[in-house]
Amino acid sequence: MKKILGIVMLGLMVSLPLKAQKEAITWYSFEEVIDKVEESPKMILVDVYTDWCGWCKKMDRETFTDKKVISYVNENFYAVKLNAEDAKKKFEFRGKEYSEEEMARAMRVRSYPNFVIMDATMENITQLPGYREAKPFVESLMALLENFKH
Repeated sequence: MKKILGIVMLGLMVSLPLKAQKEAITWYSFEEVIDKVEESPKMILVDVYTDWCGWCKKMDRETFTDKKVISYVNENFYAVKLNAEDAKKKFEFRGKEYSEEEMARAMRVRSYPNFVIMDATMENITQLPGYREAKPFVESLMALLENFKH
């Protein structure tokens, strides 16, 4: 009996840390998504932010930690974080080199946070500017995907 109890306790101790790990949105770099979308086409959600943006931090803290948001974004999009003021990090896109700052400008982002939605061919479809709570954020993404399918 002690042996069985020991095995059960060991099983619980091993599985508890796995459950304690929080689910999170899988964030990719822009260059990672360029490769991923070729392998397996999916729409792209680009979170354009700045380090000083309070609403961006609130999105990270509250909206992006919501289980429904995490599940919906991970299932339907490749999610990208793009710092609109990072001029150092460079990547190539369609034969041209961009910094994250230059890409944000090329996407015509002028306010933060801003969510640029791209299709699987990496063409910009629309922007969803401003802070959004979890439920309205998921609803906007659902409506967008529904409209895009038609």
